[in-house]
Amino acid sequence: MAGWRRGTVSEITARQADLLTILVDVEDTTLTAVAFPHMVAEISEGDEVVLNTTGIDLGLGTGGVAFVLWNLTNPALPAPGEGHIVKLRYTPWQTEVLAAEAPESPHHEALKEVTSLDGTPVVVCGLHSQVAAATAGIKDANPEARVGYLMTDGAALPLAWSNLVRSLREAGLVNVTATSGHAFGGDLEAVNVFSALAALEVAGEADAIVVAMGPGVVGTDTSLGFTAMEQGPILDAAGALGGRAIACLRVSFLDERPRHAGLSHHCVTALQVGAQRRCTIALPELPPDQARVVADQLERSGLSRRHDIVSADGGGALRLAAEHGIALASMGRAREEHPELFLAAGAAGGIAGRVTLEPRHDRTEGREKRT
Repeated sequence: MAGWRRGTVSEITARQADLLTILVDVEDTTLTAVAFPHMVAEISEGDEVVLNTTGIDLGLGTGGVAFVLWNLTNPALPAPGEGHIVKLRYTPWQTEVLAAEAPESPHHEALKEVTSLDGTPVVVCGLHSQVAAATAGIKDANPEARVGYLMTDGAALPLAWSNLVRSLREAGLVNVTATSGHAFGGDLEAVNVFSALAALEVAGEADAIVVAMGPGVVGTDTSLGFTAMEQGPILDAAGALGGRAIACLRVSFLDERPRHAGLSHHCVTALQVGAQRRCTIALPELPPDQARVVADQLERSGLSRRHDIVSADGGGALRLAAEHGIALASMGRAREEHPELFLAAGAAGGIAGRVTLEPRHDRTEGREKRT
C-alpha cells in the first residue's frame, strides 16, 4: 500500500517551471517534498497538502522524497493540457499531453508516413547516469551535432525529476528531449519508443539520439527482472527503423556484486536475449587488466560474435563534461571511483558523433570493422 500523509508547507526551497521543492511539517518531523506544477494547484507557505510518502516509507534512495498529491488550501485546479493523448492512463494521476504524432499536433503531417531514421545514430544506455557522458561524447566528436535525448517509461516517469537532464540542457549537451510511453514532460511527447525516435529525428531535427530510462532503475536479483532489459528491444527498434544502433556497455570494477563485476549481467542479458538484431557495441579503451576482463566476458558470452564490437576512446567526453561543470556520478559513486562506467558511455557517444559527420547514404548499419 502507498503511504499517505497530510502536512503544512513550511518553506519553498526551489521553484522551477516544471518542479517545485518544498519542506512540509508532518506531525513531529519535516519532510522534503516535490510537486509538479501542472498536476497540482499553486502552492504557498502555510498551505495544507496531501503527500505520497511511499519512497520514504520504503527507504528508497532515488525517489526517497514525498510527492504532493493535492493542495487542500488552494481550491484552484491546474489548467488542462493541450492534447488528447493520456499518460498514466486509468490512474488517479492520468494527464493529457500533446503527443507529437497525434492529429492535433503541428508535427502530425510530417510524422504521418515516417518509418525510417535514415541512418541517424542511436545510443542506448542501461543507466540514466550514463546519459551525460554519452551526449558529451557526441558533442566531443561533432560540436555542431544536434543531440536528442529520449527518456523511456522504464523508471522515473516525469522528465522534470532528472536534475541531470536539466543540467545537460543548460550546458548545451542536449538540445531536444522526448518522453515515450507513460513518461512525460519532454519537449516532444510520444506514444512509444518507435514514434519517439521518429519525432526526435524529424520534429526535433536531432542528428544523434541517446536513449535511457530516467532515474530509479529496478533490479530483482533474477535473470530477467530488471529495467535495463529494455536496452535490447530499443536497440532493435533503432535498427528496424534504419538507424545506427549503438549499445553502451555497463562496465564497472568497483561494484562488489559478482553479477555486476566487469560487464554487468544486466547489459549482457539485454544484448544476448533482448536484442535480436545485430548492433554496434561500443568498447571503451581501458587499462590493460580491465580490458582483458571485458574482452573475455564479451567472448564467453558470445556477444563478440553476435554484434559488431567497435573500440573508441571515451576520455574526450569526460573532459568535455567536466568543462561544462557536469558532475558524473552513478548510484552515489563519483566518476573518479569508477571511470570505466562513464568511459563506456563516452565511447558510445563518440562513435555516434562520428557517424553524424558521414553523408547520410554512408551510414550503413555495422559498417565498421570489428575488432
